[in-house]
Amino acid sequence: MYGLIDFILHIDQHLVTIIDQFGIWTYVILFLIVFIETGLVIFPFLPGDSLLFAASALAALPAIHLNIWILIAVFAAAAIIGDTVNYEIGKKVGLSIPEDSLLGKVLNKEKMEKAEAFFNKHGGKTILIARFMPFIRTFAPFIAGASRMHYGYFIRYNFIGGAVWVLLCCLAGFFFGNIPYVRDNFTIVVLGIIFVSLIPMIVTFIRGKIKKTA
Repeated sequence: MYGLIDFILHIDQHLVTIIDQFGIWTYVILFLIVFIETGLVIFPFLPGDSLLFAASALAALPAIHLNIWILIAVFAAAAIIGDTVNYEIGKKVGLSIPEDSLLGKVLNKEKMEKAEAFFNKHGGKTILIARFMPFIRTFAPFIAGASRMHYGYFIRYNFIGGAVWVLLCCLAGFFFGNIPYVRDNFTIVVLGIIFVSLIPMIVTFIRGKIKKTA
């Protein structure tokens, strides 16, 4: 766990090492990290926003052999395919998860029914919004599949959400990641990205508490 935290907080340094060691295969490694983070519900803790930002910041440096447009294509493909796989997994096994398992306690029948009602009410925009929320980003497509969200809604917003998420994070990293303050305080920037990503989740939690006490 410490190794994962260190990787996330010093992701720029680790990416340089990966690029030096694996060269063009770095694109494959980056694809797999994003694909697993979005596609497998048991790996919500892998880096998402910060990885896109850091890789794109490095792509802006002449000495680093990464192409920003290839990065955007790789990340977008990983995000869209990952969510699609996660949806299909949720559709096939979501309702058959043992209730006494950890995932079964989190995603029990009652919560699935509430999730289905939520998706039916708000439609595919839930998938788009979830792209910008760590952890929720990983669980949303799984729950969408398990609760039988209409596939047409899902795939449409999956493409839109994946493209918008990748473009915003990558272009922000490419154009702002090498500003001296950002470059010299990258750990603080990563923590800031994580905090900003968590704001929608925090706001939703507070609103829920207010409604219960009202």
